[in-house]
Amino acid sequence: MGSETKPGIIKKISIDQLQPGMYIHDLDCDWLEHDFLTSRFAVRDEKTVRKVREMGLREVYIDTSRGSDVADARTEAEVRQEISARLESIAQEDEPCKSAELADEIARARHLHKAASRIARDLMADVRLGRQIEMERVEPLVEGMIDSIFRNQDALLPLARLKSHDGYTFQHSVSVCALMIAFARGLKLPRDNIREIAIGSLLHDVGKARVPDAILNKPARLTEAEFTKMKSHVVQSIIILQHTPGISQTALDVAGQHHERYDGTGYPNRLRGHEIAFHGQMSAIVDVYDAISSDRVYHKGMLPTDALGKLLEWSRFHFNPELVQVYIKSIGIYPTGSLVRLESDRLGVVIEQHPGNSLHPVVRVFYHADRRHYLEPEDLDLARPLCQDRIVGHEAYEAWGIDPKKWLPA
Repeated sequence: MGSETKPGIIKKISIDQLQPGMYIHDLDCDWLEHDFLTSRFAVRDEKTVRKVREMGLREVYIDTSRGSDVADARTEAEVRQEISARLESIAQEDEPCKSAELADEIARARHLHKAASRIARDLMADVRLGRQIEMERVEPLVEGMIDSIFRNQDALLPLARLKSHDGYTFQHSVSVCALMIAFARGLKLPRDNIREIAIGSLLHDVGKARVPDAILNKPARLTEAEFTKMKSHVVQSIIILQHTPGISQTALDVAGQHHERYDGTGYPNRLRGHEIAFHGQMSAIVDVYDAISSDRVYHKGMLPTDALGKLLEWSRFHFNPELVQVYIKSIGIYPTGSLVRLESDRLGVVIEQHPGNSLHPVVRVFYHADRRHYLEPEDLDLARPLCQDRIVGHEAYEAWGIDPKKWLPA
């Protein structure tokens, strides 16, 4: 790559290369709260450089049209191209099989999702009132979710992605629980182990019941003091669960370490590498994936495939790279419930994955992007030899004014 730079090129640089005179285009840490007013700003002095470095970041994106350049840095387009190629390579490896037809599992999954959302909400309310967590309500729910995902995860996982702004905190816990079960299944962990992982996942954020609602629901970046209070939810979760009869060490690891990072930049204990328990490494990956792919009051969620790409990109420092790859295989690079564009210019929702072939899922086609009108819904199995269509990209429901709830399997 030559020393000349085209105007407006976005580049990715190491944090050690950051200097005054540069313009940060993206702090590249969507899961991390900070007290900068925006993720895009001019680096005017060494104080700002130090502040960014102290956040624990390892890389940032700069805008070379608005600040100094780093001649040999990779462009954002090059990074995305590399990540896309790696995602496709991962997608061609084996994935877990399923034992039930999707149509047979949908009704059970819908019932489970409603029950899980209600119980997670009630648990948070109980903790706020100083009541003890009732494990007799948690355990049967978790067993039901495990059974459903083992029969066919394509029924429950897309439902877990549906969240409302006012119910995010407890709905996030349900989503993380479902995704962790699928992840654990992809790792071929024993059933008893998966059960404890699922319990820890459903309860991983109970400490947020002791964080003021004004901070939890603030429609803007948190101040440094507010972020400190928000981070305290992890320690609060540990304290609450340590006083809950029947909680295993595995469940405690899931809840207590989901904000630790592989390079030691996480919290509350700045654990590094294998100082983080295996199940804690898992929960860090899933918690970030669900957070960055969900809409928040102040944050527009990434598309699922983009979120998986970010996990892969960040696995250089923040997550166990091998576990990230297993997670991607476990849910597919176009996760069930995603909106995709086909080569025929039609749009459809991914309704079912094929074990070992997640590049070619079953897609419910219902809209023509070029002609901008709805079509008679058609379920298209892209893995069939005679199928002439293929996925060429992923789309946002909002950009097309499409309600995802209308097109998920019913």
